[in-house]
Amino acid sequence: MPSHHDHGHVAEHHHHHHRSPIPRRLNTPHNDSTHPLIWLAAILCTIIAIGVVIAGIVVFIGYMVIHPRIPIISITNAHLDLLRNDYAGLLQTQLRIIVVAQNGNAKAHATFSDIKFNVSYQGQGIAVMVADPFDVPKNNSKTLPYVVQSAPIPLTPDQMEEVDGSWKRDIIGFDIKGSARTRWRVGPLGSVRFWCTLECQLKFHPSNGSYIPKRCTSESK
Repeated sequence: MPSHHDHGHVAEHHHHHHRSPIPRRLNTPHNDSTHPLIWLAAILCTIIAIGVVIAGIVVFIGYMVIHPRIPIISITNAHLDLLRNDYAGLLQTQLRIIVVAQNGNAKAHATFSDIKFNVSYQGQGIAVMVADPFDVPKNNSKTLPYVVQSAPIPLTPDQMEEVDGSWKRDIIGFDIKGSARTRWRVGPLGSVRFWCTLECQLKFHPSNGSYIPKRCTSESK
């Protein structure tokens, strides 16, 4: 009898062991409810990604169609009106500088803004040339005339020697460096922006103030 009781206990335990696991039945409804949401999110992300790519391609094609020339800023002419230095090491000068903003695009207006150019001599600041934002029509240009006048600039002994040498050589140079922001409106698609950077040296004959022509045109980035 004791052995028969032990056998029944083991059989009953074995019977419970082969029942279908409850956790599997409980997890099934949960998986069924989230599975469509995951697919929906994936589809939406794919649609958005494709839309962004298509929009980028359209803007790029539109930009290339209207992109014959990038807007530029150039110094086309200048004149040295005054150059005076004394034995105390003070320098006074006045320059006339002609800046031209050019839009070579035949299909879009260009906007120029954030215009700022520093004029200096041997590292000594003379003046800052600025301008309010303005538009340049299609395939057109705008001239900005500047009169740059310095207050007396104290020179170091080395700079005084450089000025004396410039008088003897009849050549003196002034540095100009700065930038401007340009923007094209690409129809309803948006706008294309550039930074125009300008860095060059303007050279003059001190004897008569004439400008020594040299290419001085901005680079875009």
